[in-house]
Amino acid sequence: MPTVVGLLVAIFSTAFAQAPAPAPLQTPNPHYVSIPLEIAVSRPTAEVWKRVGKYCDIEEWLQVPCVITSGKDGEVGAVRSLRNGAVIEILVAKTAMSYTYTQPVREGQRYNLYHGTVEAVPVSATTSKLVYTLVFDNSMLADDAAREKDIQQRTAQFTRALTNMKTLAEGGTLPPPTARGPGR
Repeated sequence: MPTVVGLLVAIFSTAFAQAPAPAPLQTPNPHYVSIPLEIAVSRPTAEVWKRVGKYCDIEEWLQVPCVITSGKDGEVGAVRSLRNGAVIEILVAKTAMSYTYTQPVREGQRYNLYHGTVEAVPVSATTSKLVYTLVFDNSMLADDAAREKDIQQRTAQFTRALTNMKTLAEGGTLPPPTARGPGR
């Protein structure tokens, strides 16, 4: 007669032996990058978020066209189209003073797991900081030099965005956007 231990060993070894192996990753050697950026703002957090925290406020502070194409601005699941559909972003998480978005997989392109989080954080009763964090995989770029160039370009672009957000949140105005070349 089998023992309880023997039966348990037989059940567990059978269960684990029959589990199929997971499919290989699409990107076998990802190079995940995190770019955390922040800037001090001389305004209370609630005022900052009210001025620059709506999902399509990106139109003003990043100076790109933005249209909500699905859902409602500020609700999880909302989809925004930037640059006349060149970029699509889905709101995947939010709190009272933050949101996180991602970009969908495009046909014919490797998925880079791109996510961004924008957050207003209290520092004191009258000051805040804006935090913008990007996370993505840039392993599909040719080499380390190309990956570093990509990181530097994104850092510069989103540092400008944070500077613009600070200006707006502190009551300033932005100059008109600079002209962009075709496809930009």
